[in-house]
Amino acid sequence: MRKVVAHLFYSLDGVVEDPSWTMAYFNDEIGQEVDLQTGRQDAMLLGRVNYEEWAAYWPTSNDEPFATYINNVKKYVVSTTLDKVEWNNSTLLKGNLVEEINKLKAQPGKNIGVTGSITLIQSLLENDLVDELRLAVHPVIVGSGRKLFKDGITPKKMKLAETKTTKTGVVFLVYEPDRKA
Repeated sequence: MRKVVAHLFYSLDGVVEDPSWTMAYFNDEIGQEVDLQTGRQDAMLLGRVNYEEWAAYWPTSNDEPFATYINNVKKYVVSTTLDKVEWNNSTLLKGNLVEEINKLKAQPGKNIGVTGSITLIQSLLENDLVDELRLAVHPVIVGSGRKLFKDGITPKKMKLAETKTTKTGVVFLVYEPDRKA
């Protein structure tokens, strides 16, 4: 069975929005980690906002190697408001989130990645559809911005599966749901 793997750049104060604050920490180690993760997946889940932003930028981008990857990978767009998606290899998912994601997970293939799409990741976490949560914690306090975890969410037990620290102080934390708890 395929896994849904959520990837987020994360500040010390929990901000995941507009990761422009990550650029000072980007180095070959982080690039290698991004390459490793994209190599482990053959599909992406995108929320509407992320889809619209990326579909406007990536088809004409020369920012390689990610431009080639994202333009060609299978993309599943979760939206209740879009009527169609036109970006190469994109499919609109409008049905029941749990049913649609479980159908995708049951198909043969590699991992299904989710990057950005904060609202979608929150819904996936709430519905126990994330199999791996990969946080790249940056040593910076951003001060304001959207956070992954909002007050009032349903508690979820997670277990630490992996850690890695880069020379720039970014710590990769990999969590899996503790479904036995």
